[in-house]
Amino acid sequence: MSERQLSTVMIGLMACVAVGFLLLLFRSPAPIAPRKRVTDIAAEQAAGTIGGNIVAAASSAKVEQVDIEGEFMEFDGQPGETAGAWPHFRGTDFSNISNDSVALAESWEEGGPPLLWDKPIDLGEGHSGAVVWKGRLYVMDYDEEKQGDALRCFSVADGREIWRRWYKSPTKRNHGVSRTVPAVTENYTVTIGPRCHVMCVDTETGAYQWGIDMVAEHGAEVPLWYTGQCPLIDGETVVLAPAGKSLMMGVNIATGNIMWETSNPGNWKMSHASVMPMTLLGEKMYVYCASGGVAGISAEDGSVGELLWESTLWNNKVTSPSPLKVDDQRLFLTAGNGAGSMMLELKEASGTIAVEVAFEQDKSKGFSCEQQTPILYDQHIFAVLPKAAGERREQFACLNTDGEIVWTSGKTERYGLGPFLMADNKFFILNDNGELSMIKASLTAFEPLAQAQVLKGHDAWAPMALVDGKLILRDSKQMICLDMRKVRTN
Repeated sequence: MSERQLSTVMIGLMACVAVGFLLLLFRSPAPIAPRKRVTDIAAEQAAGTIGGNIVAAASSAKVEQVDIEGEFMEFDGQPGETAGAWPHFRGTDFSNISNDSVALAESWEEGGPPLLWDKPIDLGEGHSGAVVWKGRLYVMDYDEEKQGDALRCFSVADGREIWRRWYKSPTKRNHGVSRTVPAVTENYTVTIGPRCHVMCVDTETGAYQWGIDMVAEHGAEVPLWYTGQCPLIDGETVVLAPAGKSLMMGVNIATGNIMWETSNPGNWKMSHASVMPMTLLGEKMYVYCASGGVAGISAEDGSVGELLWESTLWNNKVTSPSPLKVDDQRLFLTAGNGAGSMMLELKEASGTIAVEVAFEQDKSKGFSCEQQTPILYDQHIFAVLPKAAGERREQFACLNTDGEIVWTSGKTERYGLGPFLMADNKFFILNDNGELSMIKASLTAFEPLAQAQVLKGHDAWAPMALVDGKLILRDSKQMICLDMRKVRTN
């Protein structure tokens, strides 16, 4: 073969290789087979988040399929009427401050505010709070007999059950089971179960729309005391933080399709905190405290899902309170178990956002909160201090945004891990054992107004809800509704 012929052959071979490469590069991707929603039994057993019965049943299989659609049950309850709403975790604007115009009583008669229901709602042991929408109350529950998570819908008027949708997901008790607060809109209601199962149903009828298993499908790891992450609905998007294969993702609320995902290069893990919407430095974003760090993800059209900033300055293994916006540049982070608190400040320069520590609170003597997210009111931060706060343990406290403790409730007024909200210039605080306190929203001193034993159970840790002057609260096993109005018309 001549040198000229050899060159021709070599050129032909190179052309064939190039064409083959281009065909591989531009061919249509193979269709992705739908995956079953399954649970990693070994991983959850190691984490202590799944009961022994299901482990034994699955000994010959690697996975346990969870049918999130589950079963539907109807009851004889009828919707009531409400002018206002409490549609998701921390109320209408995520501040945990009611914007109702209803005036509330300044004092209570002996025995406390009147009960509005003939009998309490019996629940499985847990700490899920209620949401309220158009006369209906929704709460995530756990049925120990059926071993399943249940979204239950009740009448606000009388507490009678309207419908229930439940799916089997055996879970062993660990300070109860249920944790999260649903999110509700005109058409859809979204829940997250203790083992990270996401369910979307029709708000009125309870008809199943879609479900996602964040463990099986997105590599999430169930936190030590189950997930406390409450779903966030932003327009047509459900925002979730699996902190697995992706740190955060947006799901189309109508279809359940993934619209965007934020990568998780640091391999951060899911915490007990929730994703909070904020506007910082003039930009809308979703802020999340994961186990590993805190990050801000763009919520703006055109850049949604993009990482705007991240920081490991706050890196606490167990974080339950969610991030709290203080102003356009600062956010407040806190946790219990000796973590203390930190005020972060964002600064923008040359197109990037830098994160700095504005101040920290002492881990044992300073201001922090173990389980509930603090409330910002008139540039002051309010919370119940944790058990690790020394002499100030479990006291209600006020901190200014310069990092100075203004006042605490004192040694005789302690509130455990209980929830608190604000309405009509008053704070309402529920202690562990079901004692409700009302105090003036003062920036200068602790000013108690009233106190009453309203629940008889224990571990009253669930977030409360207030709509039209009606306070919905629970202990670990029962939920009640109190009439807090100054003028009671019905």
